[in-house]
Amino acid sequence: MTAPATTPRSSAAPPVAHLLEVSTSTPPRSYTQQQILDWMQEADPKVHRLFHNSHIERRFLDLPEPVAGEIPEESAQDLVDKHLRGALRMGQETILSVLARRNVPITDVEFLVCVSSTGFLCPSISAHLSKSLGMPNNMRRVDIVGMGCNAAVNGLHSATSMAAARPGRYGLLVCLEVCSAAYARGRKMSTAVVNSLFGDGGGTLLIHSSHDADGSDPTPAVLDFEPFILTDAIDAMKFELEDGRLSFFLDKNIPHVIGEHVTIPIDRLLARHGLEKTAIRHWLVHSGGKKVIDAIERHLGLPADALRHTRAVLREYGNLSSASVLFALERLNGEGIAQKGDLGVLIAMGPGTSIETALLRW
Repeated sequence: MTAPATTPRSSAAPPVAHLLEVSTSTPPRSYTQQQILDWMQEADPKVHRLFHNSHIERRFLDLPEPVAGEIPEESAQDLVDKHLRGALRMGQETILSVLARRNVPITDVEFLVCVSSTGFLCPSISAHLSKSLGMPNNMRRVDIVGMGCNAAVNGLHSATSMAAARPGRYGLLVCLEVCSAAYARGRKMSTAVVNSLFGDGGGTLLIHSSHDADGSDPTPAVLDFEPFILTDAIDAMKFELEDGRLSFFLDKNIPHVIGEHVTIPIDRLLARHGLEKTAIRHWLVHSGGKKVIDAIERHLGLPADALRHTRAVLREYGNLSSASVLFALERLNGEGIAQKGDLGVLIAMGPGTSIETALLRW
């Protein structure tokens, strides 16, 4: 009997996805915390203290202009239109930016992963971007809707899987959050907490995979992921109805919950690669809020400047939901300090309660 033929295993390294470029965008107008309080016509001193103790200086938002001293009511359709308008503008701007930097034609984009939690569109934002930018009609598309602030890392997992399956091809991860399209003007303190925190912003990553695990230039390669979901705290972050419209809810214990559990996925991720936390040079963490950032820093035992980009994004933009970590990565790139061989970790937190992590190597 003749033995069945076998296919020899390739000794080549598996393809690794590289984050070639990142670009971010915001609405044209930014507001100080006091300007937002004035816009909301908020008089409660407790709410004023909440806004001014947030460590946020400015946020970019698409807010309606007052008419005769009154804030016009935005209908459900107005908010849907705002989300589409803002997502399209930021998506187009950042996609064209990353492609231009690498001289990649739009027709060479083979996959697109779009992330948003601040609005629902059908057809999806990926379809709208495809039409507006003239993208290939056989492009692979995934839309991730409603996962929350952690979804950039979930989207990155999907995007890098597509890249690894098609080495040598280009793809995009696009995070588009129009938080002003999910804004409520209720009088509950929980609503005031949310209103003091979130801003509008979007970002795009240009992704390309190759068999060179170290890369040919100092761009981060995505090595691994480690998710963690604590379903016991499933209601700690969620959308709920307030006055007939969606309003986001944040439990006051979120910083404690995140801080207490963040070491679990980080320890698993690093142990799998035989690494200690001291081997990580770059920490890129979602700007979820001052108390959340402080809790992560404390529980991971990070040095004082490790989360400088996370704090800067919070200070200058507020919580940008899924786009936050892309803003932090852009700031790191702007420093020009990352060197070949450096290790980095992405951390994003959100509803579920979820903590999503990724290991990067430059």
